[in-house]
Amino acid sequence: MKIFESIRISASGLAAERFRLDLVAGNLANINTTRTAEGGPYRRQTAVFAEALTKAGPGVPGGKSAGVRVAAVVKDSSPPQLVYDPGHPDANEEGYVAMPNINVVNEMVDMITATRAYEANITAVNAFKSMFMKALDIGRG
Repeated sequence: MKIFESIRISASGLAAERFRLDLVAGNLANINTTRTAEGGPYRRQTAVFAEALTKAGPGVPGGKSAGVRVAAVVKDSSPPQLVYDPGHPDANEEGYVAMPNINVVNEMVDMITATRAYEANITAVNAFKSMFMKALDIGRG
């Protein structure tokens, strides 16, 4: 049924935006992490979304849209912020510490954007649910 496909697509959007919010939370939690397992300061992470397609049937090229999926998690390539703190254990010989390339304002914008997209998908699911219930009521009448 088409209504269930619509709910499935919105559910994929909900999952993707929740994942994006998790990345924002991780970025904010690591805003002062100057040492990682890979070496150097923590690097900001962002999600790359892509269209999720259903598998094509026999003799049918491509597939139809099944919502959105997280295609990759990308580390921001911008340089770390250098902060003068000669007493820090990770300070270089000039007294500068390489801090994560995280900007709180950018993270807050990402968080608000993800929250709004999440809310839009919830609204869509509720609209589908309401239409389905109305159709059932009409069928009973």
